[in-house]
Amino acid sequence: MVGATHEVEYEQMLLSRYSFLNQKGGRRKDGVLERSAYILLSRIRLQGPMSIGELSDAFGLDASTLNRQTAAVLRAGFVERMADPEGGMARKFRITDEGARVLDEEREGIVRSLDRVMADWPEEEIAAFAACLRRFNSDIERLAGRPWPRL
Repeated sequence: MVGATHEVEYEQMLLSRYSFLNQKGGRRKDGVLERSAYILLSRIRLQGPMSIGELSDAFGLDASTLNRQTAAVLRAGFVERMADPEGGMARKFRITDEGARVLDEEREGIVRSLDRVMADWPEEEIAAFAACLRRFNSDIERLAGRPWPRL
């Protein structure tokens, strides 16, 4: 007999195919940001300016990966480097007005897509689903030792 966690694994695998949806269920064609840029900008916006070391700790990724990701969003003008406001040696990245604008547009497009997917769901079911996803993610973060700031 297959247990419920097997079903969770399978459905999570299927869900991972649909990160950014359009009307036909594929990747959003009007989206500007790559997945890594979307997540990086979201974290910096919520937490404030972060160094490569802080980003490495937050994401559990090596500095070379984060150097590539931050270089891409820096070239695009979505973040800028700044001196550490606390006087540390490492420079920090902060989101620019353009980065915030693009992030907001991307998020609004994703929310519109999710609204289409869940158009027939009662509001209580959407809220319950959101609560379960939050708990699931929070437990993963707790086990990994890398909590994510929430709105």
